[in-house]
Amino acid sequence: MQEVRKVTKFDRITFDENIMNGQACIRGMRITVSLILNLIANNKSFDDIIQDYPYIKIEDIRQSLKYAAF
Repeated sequence: MQEVRKVTKFDRITFDENIMNGQACIRGMRITVSLILNLIANNKSFDDIIQDYPYIKIEDIRQSLKYAAF
């Protein structure tokens, strides 16, 4: 079984080669950081994202932005 890696500074961002080919994901789900960033870049508000993806929390979105700036 592959170990899920977390970036120490980002406890909600995980990497697992078995999930989305190891891309940065939200809490081990099949939701990538790049998806969150793409939604924001296309004028989706945090509320819109949470409504469309109810299992995403506001802190997941915030950490995605921080991770992108890292």
